[in-house]
Amino acid sequence: MFAFTNWSAFSKTIDFNGLDNFRDLFQSGTLTRDLRTTFIYAVLVAIFQNTFGLILAVFLEEDTRLNRFARVMFFIPVIMSALAVGYIWQAVLKTDGALNSLLSLISGANVQIAWLGSPVWTLVLVAAIHGWKWMGLSMLIFLAGLKTIDPDVLEAASIDGANRRQIFWKIKFPLLAPAFTFNVATALLGSMNGFDIVQATTAGGPGGSTEILNIFVWRTFGKGLYSQSTTMSLVLFVMVTAVALPLIWFLRRREAKTL
Repeated sequence: MFAFTNWSAFSKTIDFNGLDNFRDLFQSGTLTRDLRTTFIYAVLVAIFQNTFGLILAVFLEEDTRLNRFARVMFFIPVIMSALAVGYIWQAVLKTDGALNSLLSLISGANVQIAWLGSPVWTLVLVAAIHGWKWMGLSMLIFLAGLKTIDPDVLEAASIDGANRRQIFWKIKFPLLAPAFTFNVATALLGSMNGFDIVQATTAGGPGGSTEILNIFVWRTFGKGLYSQSTTMSLVLFVMVTAVALPLIWFLRRREAKTL
């Protein structure tokens, strides 16, 4: 495999070099930092995407004309290009962007908030944008789960005196376990392979605080260090596999206990 060679734009030959690429990348500290950033980003995306999707599914559960129209509107970001979504939000959130202009108009003062300039909170904000883009898909999966619940069960609970909150938390929420398994797994694992939205909004900044691993891979490959970028892709594959197997096992086990 090329991850174990010296393949680059600066070498005329491709020679085996063992674990040198792995050693150099981990010793630099950048790879470890980006792996940590990627994992945190993926967890945040899973939280935002499924929270937004579940809230929408609950509020739009009834099959009214208005709710059907709202479902279509919230699903539109799913079919949009991720790069387009990133560039739109980047234009909205930049210092002289639409959001600050709107706040300036409302407050009567010149608002110059650097929404994408915080090394701490920018990652959270970009993860929220990623979750917003895909919340329509989670909404549909949760809606499908809600539609499979037997109405007789809900009616019996209502007759027994359960209110809407109790019906949701005691009956509907546990029965949504299969939907949660799918949504959490796809959101977490999919965002670990993210690139487009982060590249379009922050390009990994500020100060590398949003540099997820695929951004690092892309930059390294662009420098002609092909074997190192291949090494990082292999590390990402191992990381996704290491997270996916226990996650799916845990969710399936929880699903079996719930149902």
